This record gives sequence, structure tokens and C-alpha cells, in this order.
Amino acid sequence: MTDQKPSRREAILHALVELLETDPGARITTAGLAKSVGVTEAALYRHFPSKRKMFEALIEFAEDAVFSRCQVILQEQDDVRVRLQQLVHLVLVFAERNSGLCCVLTGDALMGENEALRKRASQFFERLETQVRQALKEGEIRQGLRPRTSAARGADYVLVFIEGRIQRFVRSSFSRLPSTDFDESWSLIAEGVWAHT
Repeated sequence: MTDQKPSRREAILHALVELLETDPGARITTAGLAKSVGVTEAALYRHFPSKRKMFEALIEFAEDAVFSRCQVILQEQDDVRVRLQQLVHLVLVFAERNSGLCCVLTGDALMGENEALRKRASQFFERLETQVRQALKEGEIRQGLRPRTSAARGADYVLVFIEGRIQRFVRSSFSRLPSTDFDESWSLIAEGVWAHT
């Protein structure tokens, strides 16, 4: 077995995430990032034409990691209640394991950056909300689950829980883990989404 050295591009992204984890809320400069990677700023720009592209690469990584696993859950689980529970748990555990990315996804690391970049980060949660909404509709149609409200409002309720947990994680400097007491919390969320059947 050989340990493959990460590409320079991966090393840059890894260093960016580490900076976000160790000093949340601090503005990331290309000079500081280059120093932490051990390269010149010119070397950074050979791999990424702008800091925006670096952040976009991190968002794309989060999307690929989460939504590819979401697809597996959607294919493997027939019960929508279990499906949604696993999907929400997946996102919260992903957040715990990628705390620096949480700063990007919540927009905290993007303050002072281009507005289009913040909108790009919010698309992660919009896409997640769409998946939740579709699952809620499917549960009503295929399983006869009785929602307490519309699929749109139910999805909103679930996303408020997810985003709130992730935001609290960032705000606490990563000390309050998003998945803490998940089963108990999820049972309360599920009660709010579905009437007893």
C-alpha cells in the first residue's frame, strides 16, 4: 500500500479548511493561505484563478459528498420516515467531520466576499430542502403518511432544524456537535412533520 501525496490543488483546499477551523470568523487572505500551504501567492493562482474559485471548490466538494450519499439512502430505504432520518443524520455528521466547510456553507466565511458566492453556498441548503420536500410528498403518496402541514412547510421545518444545528456548531466554535441527542431531537421533528398513523 502506498500513501499518495495529495495534489497541490487538494493541499490548498485542505489548508483553507484548516484555516477556517482554527480561526473561524477570521478573514482568509491569499497571502495567509499561501503561507500555510508553503507556496507563493502566484502558485495559488496557478491552481485557482481567484479565492472565489477556492470557495466554490469547497462547496462542490460538500455537495458531491452529501448528495451522492443522499442518493444511496434514497435508493436503499423504502420507508420515508427512515429515509429522512438518515438523510438529516448524514448532513449533521458530515458537518461535524467538516467543521471548516460549515463556515462556508453557513456563509460565515464568505462575509465580505462576492454576493454571488454567498448565493452559491445557499444553494446547498436549497437543494437539500428540495430533496426533503420530495421525500415528504412521496411518503404521502406511496406510504399514506399523513402530514401535519404541506410538504413545503414540512421541508422548511426540517431544514430549520438542520441549519440551526450547523449554525450553533459554528457559533460555539465547534464545541456543540450537531448530532448531539439526535434520536430524541429527530423524534420531536418527526412528530411535527407527520400526524400519528
